[in-house]
Amino acid sequence: MMEAFFSTTRLDFDFTHHTSRSQSQSQSQSHPFMLLSGPPSCGKTSLLFQFAFNAALEAEDDRQVVFICNRSRIEIAPPFLSQGILPSSDTFKRIQMKYVEDDEGIKKYFAAFHLHDTFPIAVVIDDFGDFFDERKCQESYGNPRGRDLAMVRILALCHNAVMSANDKGNCKLLISDTHHGDSPRLLFLYKRWVPSIFTIKGDGNGSFLLRSNNNVGSDNSEKMKIAKYSLVHQCLFLEGITENEEIDNNVVVYFQHAVLLDYVTSSSNFCKTCVNVNLVRKSESHTSAVAWLWLVKMLRVVSTSGGFANNLNFK
Repeated sequence: MMEAFFSTTRLDFDFTHHTSRSQSQSQSQSHPFMLLSGPPSCGKTSLLFQFAFNAALEAEDDRQVVFICNRSRIEIAPPFLSQGILPSSDTFKRIQMKYVEDDEGIKKYFAAFHLHDTFPIAVVIDDFGDFFDERKCQESYGNPRGRDLAMVRILALCHNAVMSANDKGNCKLLISDTHHGDSPRLLFLYKRWVPSIFTIKGDGNGSFLLRSNNNVGSDNSEKMKIAKYSLVHQCLFLEGITENEEIDNNVVVYFQHAVLLDYVTSSSNFCKTCVNVNLVRKSESHTSAVAWLWLVKMLRVVSTSGGFANNLNFK
């Protein structure tokens, strides 16, 4: 599921654990209601837009993705696209922008959600919490915790709508919110209705760490995944993905481009397009051995490609 936020369709970035086809299918069948939470200016809108693009691109039918947001905010701070994605791509035609001003707009949309003849493949809501005005909610509910009550009601409505849609087909709902501490704002409210939560924090060096947390039950059999990404030259740039909880204590393979190799199947040899790799050795753990074995294997596979070794960067 972590890969859904980035442009990784040509290469599996998970090197600490081999992901089989059945595991990939399991990830794609994760819970349909998700939350992405992070600090201000960490690229949440860009991640949401990449998620919408991927959903529209990979859909097997003509269903659309609905992107709900505040028009003025997204015009002031438009999302960054991943490297290699052109603004002229036809895929964007399948992303329907829906502009709302407050929580009433969200409530009206999901109250009528069951009336759709065909449900969207995904619905994305940018800055969900910002649609709830504190003073207005307190006045509407006559309660100092009016904002909490309003959010709970809309979350319940969203949850019921998307679960009902999934009884007839496949529809995902992804919302984002901003937090200023170590955990999402009003996390106790979100946990009640949102089973899958992704959190973002800065790494102190200009990049960000995206972590996935399974909120379903107490037995979390899946390892926590961590993606490291940055926003450079107005692009969303994925640096790497690992399944280890302590990213600083393991080997991580980062890429200078979204695609390492392009395989040309019509030719007898492999063709290299992007081959600038940084391998950072953090420890002599089992993970390190796995990463080194992977790299040796790749070197053997592309050994017929001229100039590959000369462009490798080891640090």
